[in-house]
Amino acid sequence: MRLRVTALATGAAMLALASCSSGNDSGGSKSELKLYNDKGAWSQFFDQMGAQSKTEIGLGMKPVGYTDEPTYTAFIKASFRTKVKPDLFTWSTGGRLTEIVKQKQVADTTDIWQAAIKSGDLSADLAKYYTIDGKQYCVPLNTAYWGMFYNKKMFAKYKLKPPATWAELENLARTLKSKGETPFNHTTPTSLFSFVWFEQLLVGTNPDLYEKLGTGQASYTDPGVVDVMKRWKTMIDAGWFSNPGDKADPADHFKSGKAAMVSSGTWFNTSMTQRQLKLGEDYGFFFIPNVNPSLPKTSLVFESGPLCSLTKAPDPAASTKFLKWWVTPAAQEKWANSRGDVSGNPRVKIAQPELSKITKEAAGGEYRLMQRYFEAAPAPVLTAALDGLSGFTVKPDTYMKVLETIQKANEQYWKTQGN
Repeated sequence: MRLRVTALATGAAMLALASCSSGNDSGGSKSELKLYNDKGAWSQFFDQMGAQSKTEIGLGMKPVGYTDEPTYTAFIKASFRTKVKPDLFTWSTGGRLTEIVKQKQVADTTDIWQAAIKSGDLSADLAKYYTIDGKQYCVPLNTAYWGMFYNKKMFAKYKLKPPATWAELENLARTLKSKGETPFNHTTPTSLFSFVWFEQLLVGTNPDLYEKLGTGQASYTDPGVVDVMKRWKTMIDAGWFSNPGDKADPADHFKSGKAAMVSSGTWFNTSMTQRQLKLGEDYGFFFIPNVNPSLPKTSLVFESGPLCSLTKAPDPAASTKFLKWWVTPAAQEKWANSRGDVSGNPRVKIAQPELSKITKEAAGGEYRLMQRYFEAAPAPVLTAALDGLSGFTVKPDTYMKVLETIQKANEQYWKTQGN
């Protein structure tokens, strides 16, 4: 089945390459770039950025958005083997970026990073997520902190407040369940986000073990990992989650009141504002407390998604010009505030007071930043984990078999790396 789906996705990608190409894509000096992305819902925001870049640097940009991740991934990888190349494209850091950098497909952006760090437009701390073998690749499309969005009206109805401890979060869930409400959305309209609760429970229990998983120094059958799956199973068995087979967008569940809380990155705020909901009025946000209260700092999941150019881009100079502009304060202020999100540029002022509060709190020294699992896991291990964890949400009793399957992929990958 997986082979058949992959073949279909690859076929669709090749057709998309053919249909999206034009004579201007063959190279030469460009006045407008195409930005291929897996964020189809953000098309209006990309359009706004394209209009602004046209005004400021004389180089426009048009988005080509996908909403199906497997089809998008197949599309980008298929472009490596054809003469039709995207000018710019979105991806993810971590294992997936390393994979295509090792294939020599991604343009080096070290010069952009060095200049931006010197000017204060990017931080050296963020650079490590974009560094492979001592060089930087891509620039930040977005940055995000992960936490819990909650329905303020529902909380007020039952006289609830954001939790300060994990025990308080569990009490919230019990109370909501007893009132006939669904405490949490399972954040799985597709298997793409099946890792969210595995990640959150593990970083909140044993962050060192979590980091060791990402570097091949720990096993997925480690007792600490098994205990996390048991805890997750207990939460599912208690009826605290929405139906994992429901394909509705989590934001729609949230707006309708079908789920009181949604664990997501701050970029989820964009989905809420698109549904005419207001942060601070209709919904709030809190960082999720550690499961283990004895940890010295609260583990805070962090992600930064890249905007990339190919080594053999149609017009490398034009793509580089756009990436240099993208990280500037003028561009980032527009990009972050139009979507209602935070920025990777520390000089950008966030207009939304609640979002500004989130970014200041995250940088306050009380949190231990943890790279999101989607980026932390090597690509082959991530694929096995997304499939396995998605299945687990439907059949929680299979947790040990799921972990053993992921560990097999983990062992196979690290053997190829000399571990």
